[in-house]
Amino acid sequence: MRCLVTGGAGFIGSNLVDRLLSEGHSVTAYDNFSTGQLAFLDSARRRPGFELVEGDVLDLARLGNAVAGRDLVFHLAANADVRGGLEHPRKDLEQNTIGTFNVLEAMRAGGVGSIVFSSTGSIYGEPDVFPTPESCPFPIQTSLYGASKLAGEGLIAAYCAGFGLRAYIFRFVSILGQRYSHGHVFDFYRKLLADPYDVEVLGDGKQRKSYLDVQDCIDAMLLVLRRARDQVNVFNLGTDEYCTVNDSLGWICTTLRMTPRRHYTGGERGWIGDSPFIFLDTNKVRALGWQPTLGIREGVIRTLEYLGANRWLLDQRR
Repeated sequence: MRCLVTGGAGFIGSNLVDRLLSEGHSVTAYDNFSTGQLAFLDSARRRPGFELVEGDVLDLARLGNAVAGRDLVFHLAANADVRGGLEHPRKDLEQNTIGTFNVLEAMRAGGVGSIVFSSTGSIYGEPDVFPTPESCPFPIQTSLYGASKLAGEGLIAAYCAGFGLRAYIFRFVSILGQRYSHGHVFDFYRKLLADPYDVEVLGDGKQRKSYLDVQDCIDAMLLVLRRARDQVNVFNLGTDEYCTVNDSLGWICTTLRMTPRRHYTGGERGWIGDSPFIFLDTNKVRALGWQPTLGIREGVIRTLEYLGANRWLLDQRR
């Protein structure tokens, strides 16, 4: 296939680029490098069949040129700063919703028929059903990030109905692994390096979260591409377990051989819009033959080890 990956220099995107190239596809990575790293593409840039285009999904003309002639678009570019959404609310609208609209318009103009979209388990807000299935009714949205992604899903479904596109929509839990560059493991590691004796924990530490390794995530996406046949295919991606924030911090401290005092900011949420319990039902994707290879504890520790070997990432986020 001839593939375009928006956000191709990002954490998930760059891992996906490498996998697609290893399977013999030609790949164009499209990224504005607001959070993506050129270093993540070092391997890809040495391989035949790879092209890098620096551009923003808000630049419809440049995006259109990059999309034209492709067989499939993996749309991963997004503002993923859930916690900071209230500080810059327009960013979620522009990068996540309008950006998705632009991708769809570029596909329509370029005659590209299929899109893979990275959505989020955050679109379920704070549901009453756990583990939460794809068929769960949507409650009131609790984060601008989740709302902007849900709007993107709606646009994709409408384009499929109106213009005959095929879509593969993936609602992720939080992703861990190689090239991880934001999230709770990153934040705790940076705090502990700065002060190994005291660490701030947002909320009460009892928030329950599920996590998935990036390679397991990519395995699932590519398996669905091969086997799912609906016009609009929606799949949750996650593990069949969850942990508390306190659990994860404990694994991190044990690995680093640190015993800091924990200072809690209080409340059952770390910030406005933080869901205190995320646990997705993944029976639908498992029925296609997929299952994760790493549990959450191993995923957290491997991610921490990666950050320890790549401390330059900590400096990039200051």
